[in-house]
Amino acid sequence: MSLEAALRAAVGASQVLVDPELRAPYETDFTGRFTGTARCVVRPAGTAEVAEVLRACAAEGAPVVIQGGNTGLVGGGVPAGGEVLLSLARLAELEPVDQAAGAVTAGAGVRLAGLQAHARTAGLDFGVDLAARSAATVGGLVATNAGGIHVLRHGSMRSQVTGVEAVLADGTVLTRLAGLAKDNTGYDLSQLLTGSEGTLAVLTRVRLRLVPLAAQLAVALVGVAGTKEALDLLAVARQRLPSLQAAEICYADGLALVREHNRLPAPFRELHPAYAVLECAGTSPAASAAGSASAGTDPMDELLEALADAPAVLDATVAADSAGRARLWAYRESLTEAVNAAGVPVKLDVCVPPGALPGVVAALPETVAGVEPAARTIVWGHLNEANLHINVLGAQQRAEQVTEAVLRLVAANEGSISSEHGVGRAKARWLPLSRSPAEIAAMRRIKQALDPAGLLNPGVLLPA
Repeated sequence: MSLEAALRAAVGASQVLVDPELRAPYETDFTGRFTGTARCVVRPAGTAEVAEVLRACAAEGAPVVIQGGNTGLVGGGVPAGGEVLLSLARLAELEPVDQAAGAVTAGAGVRLAGLQAHARTAGLDFGVDLAARSAATVGGLVATNAGGIHVLRHGSMRSQVTGVEAVLADGTVLTRLAGLAKDNTGYDLSQLLTGSEGTLAVLTRVRLRLVPLAAQLAVALVGVAGTKEALDLLAVARQRLPSLQAAEICYADGLALVREHNRLPAPFRELHPAYAVLECAGTSPAASAAGSASAGTDPMDELLEALADAPAVLDATVAADSAGRARLWAYRESLTEAVNAAGVPVKLDVCVPPGALPGVVAALPETVAGVEPAARTIVWGHLNEANLHINVLGAQQRAEQVTEAVLRLVAANEGSISSEHGVGRAKARWLPLSRSPAEIAAMRRIKQALDPAGLLNPGVLLPA
């Protein structure tokens, strides 16, 4: 029996796509930078079918690329050439919210927006949020340890995962979904697989921690003189705003691009070099009734008082209603869409020590211009974590050289070459900038133990 026949037997003939036109949407990432040709696309509907697919591929020695919502930025979910592409989009089951545990079990193909809506219907919320919420899937978020805008308050995906179900390369199924608050019975495989980028196993279901649903939200868009002043504002906000849950930064060139693409008005009469977005979340009625320390706090009042006393503020506008909050967030959340509309960017996601952030931001234009003088660099990021999203337009012909120059700048400032989007194929060769030879050797030994034939996401994360 051929591999394709075995795959059809496992998932059904209609769920094995071999026609080039049917495969095409899966073979290029959403930025358009990474593309390849899959042997076929397989769409299983559950853990048992995933296990059958991997057994069939293991029997033939066929490499497998795992894909979730295909919103990644480092080429980790698209084929390099000839692999079986395993799409987890149909693993979309959401179990009822466990109110007693404050948790829920979700299939790997559940989209973030669907997970959020499901939790909110039960009076809870999910602690991770990001602009790609309508497309990004739970499995991909866990596999890349995604962060997003609420890491300041709730942490990254690693902090939300309490259990996983996963399938090893040989088809063995690992299930640990009880989500116990305390469980010291050996290695934590859930945490090992979080951030492993599909190189150790295929995540099929995940147990996730939920957080209280905020009854009130307030958002401020603040004009500041630069990166240092934004950090000064953040220091005041963290001290004065116990309700703070997001702190973002973008710059004048990025805001101009968003305004042009989305036809948005200028937020202020005067232009400013940099802009911070702050979001505060008020307590829920249940928390107030229970007499919590912050019961009855209005996040809008807190935010206005903090901004009034912050020397870094040049101008500010605040909103508490949903339409107003969406309007202010649009200046930050539309940046990816606006950049992608302007061309195919070289996208880099890095993190540096907060004290190094102003110097790194200032050095980026010169660093990129040293490789590609005509390139246009648009930067934004998560201010609290000093996590920058660097987008370079007009540099596709020298993408590798631009990437190396920027990542070496980051490494020279004791930063990480990947903050929340993974290493993927795009940055695997530069992993030694952030990890020691001993660490990389240990990772290889783990990979060898769980995937001895190297079939899962070959070329991703670990340098060749």
